[in-house]
Amino acid sequence: MPHRYETDADYAASHPVHVVWEVTLACNLKCSHCGSRAGKRRPDELSTDEALEVVDQLARMGAREITLIGGEAYLRRDWIEIIRAISEHGMHPSLQTGGLALSEERIRKAKEAGLRSCGISIDGLAEYHDRVRGVKGSYAHALQALGHLRRAEIPFSVNTQITAEVMPQLRPLLHIIAAEGVRNWQIQLTVAMGNAADHPELILQPHRYLDFMPEFAELFEEAVTLGVLIQPGNNIGYFGPHEHRWRQAEESRHWQGCAAGHTVLGIEADGTIKGCPSLATTDYAGGNVRDMTIAEIWDHTSQLRFTRDRSTDDLWGFCSTCYYKEVCRGGCTWTSHSLLGRAGNNPYCHYRVLELAKRGLRERIVKVADAPGQSFDYGRFDLILETLDGTDGTVQVPPPPATIRTSTKNDRVPPQLTLCPACEQYVYPHEVTCPHCNADIAEVQNVIAELERAISTAQARD
Repeated sequence: MPHRYETDADYAASHPVHVVWEVTLACNLKCSHCGSRAGKRRPDELSTDEALEVVDQLARMGAREITLIGGEAYLRRDWIEIIRAISEHGMHPSLQTGGLALSEERIRKAKEAGLRSCGISIDGLAEYHDRVRGVKGSYAHALQALGHLRRAEIPFSVNTQITAEVMPQLRPLLHIIAAEGVRNWQIQLTVAMGNAADHPELILQPHRYLDFMPEFAELFEEAVTLGVLIQPGNNIGYFGPHEHRWRQAEESRHWQGCAAGHTVLGIEADGTIKGCPSLATTDYAGGNVRDMTIAEIWDHTSQLRFTRDRSTDDLWGFCSTCYYKEVCRGGCTWTSHSLLGRAGNNPYCHYRVLELAKRGLRERIVKVADAPGQSFDYGRFDLILETLDGTDGTVQVPPPPATIRTSTKNDRVPPQLTLCPACEQYVYPHEVTCPHCNADIAEVQNVIAELERAISTAQARD
């Protein structure tokens, strides 16, 4: 299992298994979907000594993987020193980058310091990628960076933002990156934060999941034949008919809810601590390493503890009534809060889209307020529930937020679901009859077991 994947023991112990650290906000790209609005350095970024102390603290807290991001991490002069410190503490240093100036020399030095893996962001074919990333030639540089990593024998992957326009480009892009030797491809929905909040045309409409998810299923199977594993990001899913395939590389094999502040930690370049690097700073910053230790922020601030302490009472809209609410908890906090100004109701859910379609309904988003123009900011979108043809709809208004209670018990361990053998939808272990297809689960299991025994006997005779 990759270092970053969580076990039940990780959830019960609540330590930051995977840390994503923005070491600088300096960037040489101008991405129209950048949530942090990267470009210039933050005015008060951590010094080298402060950064090394952060590494020490993370090691003591039991972190297993630390991913350096920016901006562009390699634009910070001491980035190699930080990688070396992470490696010397026995943690896995990784890098996420646009690859624009990730030269062979930079990669060589990073490997010598202990860099163990690297993800390159490629957001479509050349023309589209260059347009979204804001720099002509950035696509060619990203492919070049893949070649440098391959020759340096550093494991590498590709990450792609799913925007409203990119779907027709995914299949040709798959073949290109497979030819480059990519074996892991993570896809993530573009979220209405930062620059993306200024460009609503980039945001995929929730109802387009009806088309996207079946296409994604076909692409997933084609990728397997090419030796590429497509890995859905934390805001793609959830619990539709293909969930058990999407997350096959994970121990649980299904979505287990937002892990921000539970097994995941985010750090901004000035030392601000959040439960996830993508969350809005104004709402989710728990403190700063210059004022408190990371452990103190992690253990005692509600901004970091929210996934451990919140209950299903915090859910609203469709999510509050969903069959999967106990395990899913409203999906990705970043996606829903950035869109609607409050977490707990996530329209980007395959199960939800299918259930609404059965009732002749769909959901659509409309921008109604601009973002203020700061790093990790968001505007506001209305969520409209309407008929499938879009002729009649109403705006869904969130209720007042529930009171967050600090737990005095062990932290939440997400429920483990099982697959219905008849329809391959996830069900709770106590279910006797599948709520999705009405099959008698034990009876179907017995039939399958008998068939398997018969096949095994026939093969033995042959």
